[in-house]
Amino acid sequence: MSSVLGISLPGEWSSAPLKHVTTYLNRGSAPTYVDEGPVRAVSQAANQNAGLDWTRTRFHDFNGDPRKLKGFLRPDDVLINSTGTGTLGRVGYFDQSPDGLPCMADSHVTVARSTRGKLDPRFMYYWLSSRPFQGFVHAALVVGATNQIELNRDRLGDAPVPLPEIEEQCRIAAFLDVETARIDRLVILQRSVLRKIDEREATQLDLEIDELVERHGAVPLRRFLLGVDQGTSPQCDAVPAADDEWGVLKVSCLRPGNFVPAENKRLPEGTEPDSISEVREGDLLIVRANTPQLVGSTAVVPKVRRRLLLSDKIFRVRLDDRLSADFVAAIARGRRIRALCSAGSNGASQSMANIRFEEVKAWPMPAVGPGAQADFVAKVANGRAVLDKLHPRIERQLALFAERRQALITAAVTGQFDVSTASGRNVTEGITV
Repeated sequence: MSSVLGISLPGEWSSAPLKHVTTYLNRGSAPTYVDEGPVRAVSQAANQNAGLDWTRTRFHDFNGDPRKLKGFLRPDDVLINSTGTGTLGRVGYFDQSPDGLPCMADSHVTVARSTRGKLDPRFMYYWLSSRPFQGFVHAALVVGATNQIELNRDRLGDAPVPLPEIEEQCRIAAFLDVETARIDRLVILQRSVLRKIDEREATQLDLEIDELVERHGAVPLRRFLLGVDQGTSPQCDAVPAADDEWGVLKVSCLRPGNFVPAENKRLPEGTEPDSISEVREGDLLIVRANTPQLVGSTAVVPKVRRRLLLSDKIFRVRLDDRLSADFVAAIARGRRIRALCSAGSNGASQSMANIRFEEVKAWPMPAVGPGAQADFVAKVANGRAVLDKLHPRIERQLALFAERRQALITAAVTGQFDVSTASGRNVTEGITV
């Protein structure tokens, strides 16, 4: 009885190194990007678990026969993300481009092309996606420093592949195509529910803001301002600060209406903290630099640990007693202000946008007194509390779907059940992977 990566295989199965059952196993090449070109370049960002995201591909400037390009893609090629924390090891499958253009993998993606008659490409795709192989990738194949990790080509070539007869490989791949598609449809439905929940809340919030403005009018935020603070952004360690260490907040600490204190970078030992920039409970924070979708995100700091500092990309706004910070944060989540932030932002790229504080001063606030502000904040909070109970349940269901999908793939490609007689609805019961 043979085994791969510590898992026993059925007696009639064999195994072989990946390099012995592929005709091509190599990285792609670095593209020369242009707005429009004759060849599509598939990057790690385009190679997603849910399939190739063609909206994230770009074009390579090339004259000549694209088939001679290093990393030229053929139907049934398997793509493996080969660099970077968080993306390394992600596996995709290439059929054809949506517009018929030839395609290539960039230099951060490895192309694996199976030897027909020895290794079915879909079976290879599922094996490379399986839990044991993914664990092997990160345990044995990764080389490089933190955040610079990458797959070693020679080690990848030596990685083992289970090999049932080719007909059995095709049966397993066909079974997994059907069963994973069924799970994927359920995932799409659950994510659709999440989107609809969020859309409903956003719509309700906008209606309530519109009602306040129609009844009471609006005045610019500047009428209530006492001042604004910004921190600094010294060179920091690329890890979060411990509770007893100083940390500088990243822009990702702010999402519309939410403050995430764990999103910070540790201030290096020996660097004097700017204690004036330390955030406190009740501070109103607005991010001035982020993606166009998130620039202007506003939240109030809840009860939080000490030693967290503003960066130079975050405004701390001081208000007089006539305007509640919680009210501003709630209004800033609405489409009126989100649209102003997106429209008024500027930057060198679509990935980073900036707003000026002069623009923040012009934000329209419904002209209501402290009592009406408090009522509005409470109403919004109650609505969110209901949704906050639904979100974790759906997220947990999505996690269970992902676990089931992974267990199903692993069990099938290692022969833990006979796919010709099994249904994916129950084969994972009792399976330990």
